[in-house]
Amino acid sequence: MHISEGVLSPPVLAAGWALAAGGLAAGLKKTPVEKLPETALVSAALFLASLVHIPLGPSSIHLTLLGLAGILLGWSAAPALFIALLLQGFLFQFGGLLSLGVNTTVMAAAALAGGGVYRVLLPRVPPKFRALPAFAAGFIAVVAGTALVCAALFFSDADLRAAAALLFAANLPLAVVEGLISAFITAFLSKMLPQYVS
Repeated sequence: MHISEGVLSPPVLAAGWALAAGGLAAGLKKTPVEKLPETALVSAALFLASLVHIPLGPSSIHLTLLGLAGILLGWSAAPALFIALLLQGFLFQFGGLLSLGVNTTVMAAAALAGGGVYRVLLPRVPPKFRALPAFAAGFIAVVAGTALVCAALFFSDADLRAAAALLFAANLPLAVVEGLISAFITAFLSKMLPQYVS
């Protein structure tokens, strides 16, 4: 779901950095010191999960764990994702430093969407169906992130519109996989560390 370097137009890059700066400021403000180890651990998981990727035109398909990040971190997902993406850009030239603002905005917004869906659905389902809100969080996070990537490509260059449509279609199976992963990990955490997923 990363956008490669040199693909986006300057206005889209500028908007991405402006939104990322706002998200980072909000995320840092809402991250208490005692939550830093949890945030760092999730950031490391995000870094590792997205290293295994399949390039697809100006972007790529890979695990994101964004729904899980939204469930566990809320707004703290923004700084966690920024660090993970920054390190990937420096160490592996994955994504890029100019596109870092857009990539951070896309992934943080997707994580917040997934976490928001989880928090809305969780009190509305019986405890034995707790996996459903987690599945929805993982699924919605990927769909939302892919839609934002497609929008960034759409507004950058008319020639990228076909690639954006292909990218969206290719990410739908990934959304199901991410939903299943989120449901499985959340079910595990609800038994071992329920304070993180309630």
